[in-house]
Amino acid sequence: MKQGSGRVRAGRVVVLLLLLACASPAKPQAMRAAAADSLRPGRAWLVAGGTAVSVAGSLVWLDKAWYQGYPRSSFHFFDDGAEWQQMDKYGHAYSTYQVGRAGHAAFRWAGFSERKATWIGGSAGLAYLAGVEYLDGLSAEYGFSCWDMAANITGTALFIGQQLGWKEQRILLKWSAHPTALAAENPALLGTDLAERLLKDYNGTTVWVSANPYAFGWKRLPRWLNFSAGLGAYGMVNATGNPGEYRRFILSPDIAFSRIPTRSKLLRTTFFLLDALKMPAPALEFQGDGGVKGHWVYW
Repeated sequence: MKQGSGRVRAGRVVVLLLLLACASPAKPQAMRAAAADSLRPGRAWLVAGGTAVSVAGSLVWLDKAWYQGYPRSSFHFFDDGAEWQQMDKYGHAYSTYQVGRAGHAAFRWAGFSERKATWIGGSAGLAYLAGVEYLDGLSAEYGFSCWDMAANITGTALFIGQQLGWKEQRILLKWSAHPTALAAENPALLGTDLAERLLKDYNGTTVWVSANPYAFGWKRLPRWLNFSAGLGAYGMVNATGNPGEYRRFILSPDIAFSRIPTRSKLLRTTFFLLDALKMPAPALEFQGDGGVKGHWVYW
């Protein structure tokens, strides 16, 4: 997206979080897998209707809230592949993955078969962000980004592929963020208060690939222990043209909360939600400019 799109980027994240909350059932203990694939009509209408209304309604709201202030145009493309060290693309993959995870859980809760829940619920994030990209393509200020769509498809494919192949998520996409001093240099794009900076300042954002060794056969390790590789970048005050910006590659242990045994419905709900976030932990950072840095606790 163009450099002036910070406000829209933050709004998309907020909408996705709202969609995630709407799509996820109140009792995610059913996420473990329904005992029988027997459709429950009341739940099915609630989940299917709620998902459709959430996706369609949020797109209508987004169109009115953010795009009305810009001139319309014929459908066109925009190449933003070089912006923000691709951190926004990692965010797109993370978003579709997490919404797919919640969508699958919701459709299983409603009694849909594992396969139908995987394909229908797992594609909810892709459907939503494809609609956002279409709106971009009709706005003179923005444009349809093939890079964004590739990232959207990647996040969806990661969820659906694992669910079809393993019936579980052995590799999670997670997110963490912390405020940085760079936000003060361009608050219009990077945020003015703490909430905005956590959403908009990519310098403090890390998207993690978190794998579970126990699920891959390392049975001597705790079943809840994950190891994560984080992707980040620093030195970005604008979308492009930042002297001295560099990529960051971070290694850190992690927790797969959903793999902690518990009979508590409340804890299972909490654990499911926590698995969207990387837990603070010691970390080793490799910087694109050749530096190496250790962190006692990294968030």
